[in-house]
Amino acid sequence: MTITHTLPGRWVEGAGLVLGPLLLLAGVLVRAGEDDFFPGQLAAYAAAPDKMILSYSLYAAGVVLLWPAATSLARLIERSHPGWARWGATLVILGLFGRVFHAGVSHLAFHLVDALGLTAAQEAVSRTYGAFHVFKAVNICIMAGWIVLAIGAYRTRALGVVRCVALGLAAGLPLGVLKGSSDPISLVALAGLAVALVPLGVKVLRDGPAPRWWVVALVVGSVPAAFVLGMTG
Repeated sequence: MTITHTLPGRWVEGAGLVLGPLLLLAGVLVRAGEDDFFPGQLAAYAAAPDKMILSYSLYAAGVVLLWPAATSLARLIERSHPGWARWGATLVILGLFGRVFHAGVSHLAFHLVDALGLTAAQEAVSRTYGAFHVFKAVNICIMAGWIVLAIGAYRTRALGVVRCVALGLAAGLPLGVLKGSSDPISLVALAGLAVALVPLGVKVLRDGPAPRWWVVALVVGSVPAAFVLGMTG
C-alpha cells in the first residue's frame, strides 16, 4: 500500500507559511523601542503589561505556526533532495521547541513583576538566567535549521535565490528568554522570513479546493474559545 505523506495538510501549512512570519513581525513591532534585554523587557512590562503580553503572545503564536510552514517547504525540497529536507525540517522544528520553551519562561518572568515587584523580579531573573535546562541543547538548531532549509530550497529551486537568502537570514534572530528582538538585525531576519515564506503560503492556499464548511466553522469557533480559556486558565 502506498502512503501519501500530506500531514498536517494544505490549509494548516498554508496558514503557517502566511501567518507565522507575520505574527512574529507583529509581536516584535508591538514592543519596538524597548530595551532588548531582560531588565528592560521587565521594566516595559511593569509600565505597560497589556502591551507586552500582547507582543509576546503574538510572537509565541507565530513560533508555533512555523512548524507546518517548515514541513510544507521541506516537502518541496524532498522531491529531489530528501536529505536536505529531512535535516532542515528536523532542525527547524527542534529549534521551534526551544523558542516555545523560552516563551513560557518569559511569561512566568513577567508575572514575577506582578507578584514581587519590578526590582525583585529583575533580581530573581538575573540570578537564574543562566540556569541549565534541556532545551539549551537545541540552541544550535535554532540558528542552523533555517540555513539548512534555505540551502535545500536553493538546491532544489523550491525558492528563488533572493528568497533563499532571505530565509537564511532567519538564523540571525536572537534566541533566549526575554529578548526584545527589535534591533535592526532582528527586524531584517523577520522581514527575510516573511519574504521567503508568505508568497509560498499564498500559493499553497490557492492551489486546491476550498475547505469544507465544518472546518471553517471549527477554526472560527476555536479563536474565541482559545481567548476565553486563556483569560480564565
